[in-house]
Amino acid sequence: MTRVFSGVKPTGHLTLGNYLGAMRRWPRWISTGRTHCSVWSTCMTVEHDPARVRRLSRQAATLLLAMGLDPERCTVFVQSQVDEHARLAYLMECTASDGEMRRMIQYKEKAASEAARGRGVRLSLLTYPALMAADILAYGTHEVPVGEDQAQHLELTRDLAVRFNQRYGPTFVVPKATHPEVAARVMDLQRPTSKMGKSERGSTAGIVYVLDEPEVVRRKVMRAVTDTHSDVVYDREARPGVANLLDVLAACVGGEPERLAVEYGSYGALKRDVGEAVVELLRPVRGRHAELAADPAYVDGVLVAGAERARVMARGRVDAAYRAVGLMSRG
Repeated sequence: MTRVFSGVKPTGHLTLGNYLGAMRRWPRWISTGRTHCSVWSTCMTVEHDPARVRRLSRQAATLLLAMGLDPERCTVFVQSQVDEHARLAYLMECTASDGEMRRMIQYKEKAASEAARGRGVRLSLLTYPALMAADILAYGTHEVPVGEDQAQHLELTRDLAVRFNQRYGPTFVVPKATHPEVAARVMDLQRPTSKMGKSERGSTAGIVYVLDEPEVVRRKVMRAVTDTHSDVVYDREARPGVANLLDVLAACVGGEPERLAVEYGSYGALKRDVGEAVVELLRPVRGRHAELAADPAYVDGVLVAGAERARVMARGRVDAAYRAVGLMSRG
């Protein structure tokens, strides 16, 4: 059986980019009975409000269920409730090199941003990819659906699995990345050269959140940045704003962005159709989320049961990794 692992970080409200980039595909894998899913709690790498993290963790779990994840056919849980993640993360830190960690683009970008503000970064930001590798490898994962921004971390995970297996014997499955056909990286509607990130601290005018009201979605799309040309052409390099809208439309309704472009004679018509397509795509998710949010006891029960199931799945492999490096395991 192929095992697929996915996760979301509760550092902000989930966005259209999160949904189109990976999360929409998860229920399809579940329909084949082969998916495993987690809500990550790796938010300690930055300053955070504990109450907000708890609230967003619950919201993320509720949204996963609203998007179609069936807890009878997959495992939905909160990472912090499964000790095996932290145990294996230490072994991954001992397998990785300092240079590998410092080459991670996200670390370099965030470290540079904080340095420009006269601030430092937490050590956990540097070592975070080791924890991400542990998240994936603990479960014998075969496939990881990722956006382009996480591809480098997945490659590091593969490298660490291969290195560990070579040093200590076959222990881990070497996972591979899978990508959606279009909209693998949805860009900010106001800054189309930057990805649509849920933890953006600046303006949120270019970020469509999964739980945004329909009118809010339409307004954000209609105000999306395009360019000074009048014709609609798909060109990621020269016209990133228009290309982003076409990518989103293609992901919502199907088809290829280049072919969709020829159907439009103006940006206004394109934006109206994109707005409506996004609203209709998110409508059933928002409705199901409202139902689940009204029954928090059900969501809590899913997470408790999921954490126990995850512990059982991960414990044997993590214990085996400890024995392989010469450490005494709990069992």
